[in-house]
Amino acid sequence: MADEKQSEEKSAVSGKSMYRYIAEAWSDAPNTYVKALNQERRIRWRKEENFLRIEKPTRLDRARALGYKAKQGYVLVRAKVRKGAFRKRRINAGRRAKRKGEEQLIVAKSLQRMAEERTQKRYQNLEVLNSYWVGADGQNEWYEVILVDPANPVIKTDPKINWICSGKHKNRVYRGKTAAGKRGRGLGKKGKGAERARPSAAAHGNKTK
Repeated sequence: MADEKQSEEKSAVSGKSMYRYIAEAWSDAPNTYVKALNQERRIRWRKEENFLRIEKPTRLDRARALGYKAKQGYVLVRAKVRKGAFRKRRINAGRRAKRKGEEQLIVAKSLQRMAEERTQKRYQNLEVLNSYWVGADGQNEWYEVILVDPANPVIKTDPKINWICSGKHKNRVYRGKTAAGKRGRGLGKKGKGAERARPSAAAHGNKTK
């Protein structure tokens, strides 16, 4: 009984962390203060240029969980990606409308992976670490992408992140090495139904028996 009382007292004293409060507010956004904030932000974000560098993360809990630190060498970029399938150019003649393929052109990549890759294309001297969702409307989705400067001395001397300075991590986002990329490659699954996931779906058929 004494041990139970002590544990209850400790839990009451410790309480929740700041990150826990932020995470709970975002998980139930329609019923919290986040709803009004997001409405104001989307009005402003639509007018901003795409792939805009920002000073502070919109979701501090997600940014910290994915490796962001408020120190030199870390860069945040807000990226916008259009929703829906890809569009093809209209073909006026030469084939039936059924064969034009104008309705949908489905790709296997998620919008989050597209946002990461397009951000990497514009910030070629940096490496994408991870990204997280921050908002959406009827046409677009916004993600904040965490990038790291592998040439920065602060990054080189930090044992927790200096692995990214190695040449083998160059353009890691294009090879599906981020969290979003691993989800898209099916690496979060194990056992039955995931036989083709490793080393990749394309390489599975080339295995020697």
